[in-house]
Amino acid sequence: HTNTHTHTCSPPTSCELGLNFDFLLETVWRYLALIRVYTKKRGEMPDFSEAIILRSGTNVKQICRYIHRSLEQQFKAALVWGTSTKYSPQRVGLSHVLEDEDVIQIIKR
Repeated sequence: HTNTHTHTCSPPTSCELGLNFDFLLETVWRYLALIRVYTKKRGEMPDFSEAIILRSGTNVKQICRYIHRSLEQQFKAALVWGTSTKYSPQRVGLSHVLEDEDVIQIIKR
C-alpha cells in the first residue's frame, strides 16, 4: 500500500498576530486562481486603488460584461498594458485573455 497523499509543510498562521498572514493570503489567492485587473480611462492614469478581481483565464469580453452589460455591444477594441501582451499598450479584441495586474482601457464605437 502506497500513500498517495502528499503532505506539505505549512507554517503556523495567526491573523491576530499578523504571523504569516501574507503567506496565507498568497496561498488562497493561488488556490482560487484569481487575478487583478485595473481599469484606465483615456488620458488618465490607471486606477491602482481599485482592482477588478476575476478568475484566471478571463477574457476581455467577460470583463466588458462585468463592468456593464451594454459595454460588449459598444466595444470597438481595448488597449492592454501588462504581461498578457507582447507590446505595452497592445490593441486587443474580445477574446484576449487577461493576466494578473494587467491594465485595460476599453474603446467604444
